[in-house]
Order: sequence, then structure tokens, then C-alpha cells
Amino acid sequence: MSLGGAEYQLRHGDYTAVVTEVGAGLRLLRDGERDLVRSYAADEVRPVYRGALLAPWPNRVVDGKYGFDGEDFQLDLSEPERGHAIHGLVSWSRFELHASGPSSVTLGHHVVPRTGYPFQVEVIAAYTLDDRGLTCSVTARNTGQRPTPYGVAQHPYLVAGHGRVDGWTLELHAEQVLEVTADRLIPTGKRDVAGSVFDFRSARTIGTTELDHAFTSLATADDGLVHARVRDADGTGVECLWDPATLPWVQVHTADLPDPAESRRGLALEPMTCPPDAFNSGMDLVVLGPGAEHTAAWTIRAV
Repeated sequence: MSLGGAEYQLRHGDYTAVVTEVGAGLRLLRDGERDLVRSYAADEVRPVYRGALLAPWPNRVVDGKYGFDGEDFQLDLSEPERGHAIHGLVSWSRFELHASGPSSVTLGHHVVPRTGYPFQVEVIAAYTLDDRGLTCSVTARNTGQRPTPYGVAQHPYLVAGHGRVDGWTLELHAEQVLEVTADRLIPTGKRDVAGSVFDFRSARTIGTTELDHAFTSLATADDGLVHARVRDADGTGVECLWDPATLPWVQVHTADLPDPAESRRGLALEPMTCPPDAFNSGMDLVVLGPGAEHTAAWTIRAV
């Protein structure tokens, strides 16, 4: 057993993937011998949120404080360096196996109510490998008796090829970006990307641009899905696809880290149901009534 608990290896054609019991996370995704996401070893503690499932909220709740349904709540500050509650409650929780096969696995977890989030939510993550790549579909069900705030995303670091993100190109058809403060990344408002360093509507080299921002107003291709692509100089790469009707936001992070050897080795690309601090702004926040469900899905594949 790995440090992430039991592991589930999926195979289809040239694709292989490894999903972990802890957090129902994605540890590895390859097309042949080529990594599509930044992986880590089975005997290694998962580095930060690499491949983690983010629920019942993605990104940050500023100061860990929010109000909902006439009550005020205080979450644990899981990002102490900035003083926020970040990326939900399930990424270090063990998920139960519901079903598995050679190319699919379904895992589930009941979020334990606590003072900062006294709600009852079951989270079910289903991974499937097929000719289209790896699809993760996450369904949340309110098993309690009161309305419940909710959001979801995943935190893969896409790998286009060799080297760092600086030499890769990003194509993301987003018209707007959520600006944040430089120190604590607190949202300050949306702005158009036109004429700014955030404009990747036409594929361009990332270069030295530092990104840790949420994008929205997403355009779709003919199939009705958003296609976000990262490519290396030789044309190889990886793309993520999703429906903006359920995932109207995407966080893009160039993984700028203090350690130069680890910095900018993958591009985090995280389709999200809501932006940072949605528990306070209410922007695109999912509210689950008693017995209600919400499903969101995304696909990662080689290009």
C-alpha cells in the first residue's frame, strides 16, 4: 500500500492512470511513456495539492470566515501563510471503493460535519479511461436536512513536455480574469483579458508570466466544451475539456515555488464550479437543497 492508501491502476490503449484512495486524487496519468500530469512516487507524501480533489469548495475562503443561511462560520486556516481556508475538506480523507474495473474506478466519501462546515455531503468521484482520455466525474449529494454551500475542482499540474512552463504555449479562450491582491491573493474584481498578460485566447508562449488566477467567460468549441491546451515547442502537449455550464471558472497556476529546482515544472489547470472566496461573494456558488445532487466532469487527454 502506498502512502496515499490503496491505489487503483487504470489502463486503456496507450493511456495509464493511478488514482489514490486518499483524497480520490490523481497520482499519475501517462500516454505511453509520456507524462500528461506531474506525478509523484507511491512512497512519497503527496506534494501539496498535486492531483488532489477539491471539495466542498475549491480555492480560498478568505480568512476562513463566511456567512450562510443566517449563520457565521469559521473554518480552520489550512493556508496559514496567507491566513485562508483553502481547497476544501476531502483531499486528505480516505474514500471508500464503490466499483472498479480495468479502466474505471468509483470512490465515495461522506464529509464529516464540523463547526466550520456543519453540513452533510456525500462526494462520489468516478474516473474513466477511454479513447478520449481520462474523465473524472464528481457528484455531490446533500444527505442532510438543510441547504448546503458547495463547490468542486481538481488540482492537476499539466505537463506539455520537457523543461519548464516558460517554453510552453497556453491556449485558453477566456474573456475575463479575476484580479487578486499580490500578497494574500484576495479577489478584487473581474476585468477583461484583452490587452493584458492574461490574454491567452490565441495560443502564445507563457514565458516568465506568473499566474495564479481564475478565468471566466469561457468560449466553447463546436462540441460545446471548453478546450484548454498546453503545448511544448515540438507540438506535443495535453488539453483539458469541460462544460462551462457546470464549471464556469478555471484556475491557472504556473507553480512558482521557492525551490528553483521544483518551480514552474507543471501548469496547474483547474476547472472550477465557482471562483475564489465564493462562500462570501456567492458568485456561482452551488447551493444544494436537502437530497439534491450536483455533477461536474472534466477530461484530460494527450494532444
